[in-house]
Amino acid sequence: MSQKKSPRFELRSGNVDALLLALQTADMAALRDDLLSRFEATPDFFSNDVIALDLRTLEDDQQVALEQVIDTLAALKARAIGVVAREAQRGWAEGFGLPLLDSQSRRGGRASESPDRAAAAKAAEQAERAAAEQAAQAEAAIAAAHAATDAAVAAAVRQTQTILIDKPLRSGQQVYAHGDVVILDVVSYGAEVIAEGNIHIYAPLRGRALAGVKGNQQARIFCTCLEAELVSIAGIYRTAEQTLPADVLGKSAQVRLAEEKLILEPLRTK
Repeated sequence: MSQKKSPRFELRSGNVDALLLALQTADMAALRDDLLSRFEATPDFFSNDVIALDLRTLEDDQQVALEQVIDTLAALKARAIGVVAREAQRGWAEGFGLPLLDSQSRRGGRASESPDRAAAAKAAEQAERAAAEQAAQAEAAIAAAHAATDAAVAAAVRQTQTILIDKPLRSGQQVYAHGDVVILDVVSYGAEVIAEGNIHIYAPLRGRALAGVKGNQQARIFCTCLEAELVSIAGIYRTAEQTLPADVLGKSAQVRLAEEKLILEPLRTK
C-alpha cells in the first residue's frame, strides 16, 4: 500500500500557553479554601484557562490528593491538563490520570536545542503572538464602532490609573480597573464592575461591584443608590439573597471591610 500524505490532517510540533499552579502545601483542604475565597466571587476570572499542576515545590515524601485540586479548578471554570513533577514524584503523580509535562523557560528553551532552532522557535512564537494581538485589536475596533460604551469600557481596561465612565453599563457588560473606577451613570442588573482599588458610583448600583479584587482589604465601594445584586471587598461578598438593611437600601451608602466582615453603612454627605 502506497504511503500518501493525508489531506485531512497534519501533525506538527507547537507550543500551548498554560498557567502553572505551584502547590506550596500538601493540605489540599486548605488549598481549596484559599482558591475559592480568592476567585469564587469572580467566576469568570479563569475563563476556561488550562492549568498545569507544579509539584516541584513539595517535598519528595509528600503525596497529595490531586483530584481535590482538579475538582476545585473545574468549579472555577479552569481545566487541569497535566502535572510538572520531579523524578521522585512521578510514580504517584501519574496515578491521577494527568500526563506528565516538561516546564521550560520562555527565554531559554530546552537545553538540547541548538541556538538556531531555539531562535527560530522564539521568532515564530513572537510572530504568532503579534498576529494574535493584531487580531484582538481589530476585533476591539469593530466592537467600538457598534457601541460607544463598549469603546469606553475597552479603553478603561487598558488604563492603570483611576478611570472614568460616563455612560450606563448595560446587562452583560463588565469593567475591570487596575486602580480606582468612577462611574457617573447607572450600573444595570447583570452588569459587573471589578476594581483592584475603590469603586465610586454616582448613580444607582443594581448590578455587581467587586473592589480590592487583588486582596486590597482597604478598598471601598461608594454609591448614591444601593440596590446591588452583589458587593464584594477583597473576595468577601454579600448577595441580594440577603436583604439589604433599610438604612442603606436605595440610599447613598458605602461598603467597607472590618475584621473580614462586610460593613454596609449610610454615606454621610453633610
